[in-house]
Amino acid sequence: MSAAPRIVIVGGGLAGSLLAVFLARRGLAPIVLERAAPFDDARRPQGRSINLALAARGIEALRSAGAYDRVAGLALPMQGRMVHEPAVAPRFARYGLAEHEQIYSVSRAELHLTLYRIAVQECGIEYRFEHECIDVNAADGRLRIDTPQGEVGMHADVVLASDGAGSNVRRALAQQGQVEAHEDLLDHGYKEFTIPPVAGNFALDAGALHIWPRGGFMLIALPNVDRSFTATLFLPLRGAVSFQRIEAATVRAFFAAQFSDVEALVPNLERDYAAHPTGALGTVRCKPWQAGGRVLLLGDAAHAIVPFHGQGMNAAFEDCRILDELIAAHGDRWQGIFDDFEARRTDNAHALAEMALDNYTEMRDRVRDERFQLKTALGFELERRFPDSWVRRYSMVMFHPDIEYAQARSRGAIQEALLDRLILNAESLADVDFDLAARLIRERL
Repeated sequence: MSAAPRIVIVGGGLAGSLLAVFLARRGLAPIVLERAAPFDDARRPQGRSINLALAARGIEALRSAGAYDRVAGLALPMQGRMVHEPAVAPRFARYGLAEHEQIYSVSRAELHLTLYRIAVQECGIEYRFEHECIDVNAADGRLRIDTPQGEVGMHADVVLASDGAGSNVRRALAQQGQVEAHEDLLDHGYKEFTIPPVAGNFALDAGALHIWPRGGFMLIALPNVDRSFTATLFLPLRGAVSFQRIEAATVRAFFAAQFSDVEALVPNLERDYAAHPTGALGTVRCKPWQAGGRVLLLGDAAHAIVPFHGQGMNAAFEDCRILDELIAAHGDRWQGIFDDFEARRTDNAHALAEMALDNYTEMRDRVRDERFQLKTALGFELERRFPDSWVRRYSMVMFHPDIEYAQARSRGAIQEALLDRLILNAESLADVDFDLAARLIRERL
């Protein structure tokens, strides 16, 4: 029997920690290299965002790793969107028809800490903190690692890079000509704010993801278990209404003008605006995702996306689950594992990136449009009438892990065209020709 391979996971974040748990359950013992300082109950792990949206794909991966029961208590259910428009009452829009079709707000830090504890305490995984991988040689498995004591070398038979959108491993492979990588930054950024509890209770409805769409920009808010909300402002980086123009001294006046129902709920608005950096938003496209039969990129390192479909973490967790399934199928034939993984995930990653960008336009703009609202209502009605044939694209992405992202995109495009045709001369659902709808669905879906 051959010796177990030395596996190094570069990046001990959410995906890296879950991947370590999967590998440990297969009897493997990866070493996790994490550039951050050690974290524990007193010092929580840091991340780009305060909270994240957990959906069915992420939940399925957590369940497959035996981790979901530990995570479930961290998650707050959100049944739909609460859309806040000027001068009208907020409008609630459910995410799905079924009660279980909801997404969950979860603290990034608490989720990260929980997965780390499972990896270390239950699986015996070794983490090496303050170890930043700065170079990797796919031919011989040599890694260069920056540590507080200086640069050190290390050898690995298998390198699994989950070191995020700014992946050092991906950039090293690109510099060596092993992969082609493109980082397309959006001309919008974001800042986060805290909406504290009011008299010990949530300041807003805790069962919804709140959106204030304003066309070229928007504000969103997600609930936290401490009864606060994390609000995120998305603005252009430059222009008349942008992070370039709005300063800490003027941000309250901007909120009073654009988000008047929120302004009084953020007592530390100026402080948060000044203290929190403007986050970058972008899409990473990379090919191939592997090099030398030894190094594999996954998660954001291979396919980072903008956050507007709430699927970045979920897609990374799904990567971990599928990689685990392929390890079970291939054993120690890593080249076969990598080939199959890339074949299964590349088109899906591209499809998700496209849908995430499209969802930004929907959230900040189209949700306000009456024709869009009619199409949404019709989509729900068709799902009620034809449950075996029609599933809305949003539902396919968020609630159906059995449907791949690429299939959701292609099927969603067909359904979008059908919706456009069915509402062409309709002012309400009562005007829709459902006999025509049934025939079109039979023919095209």
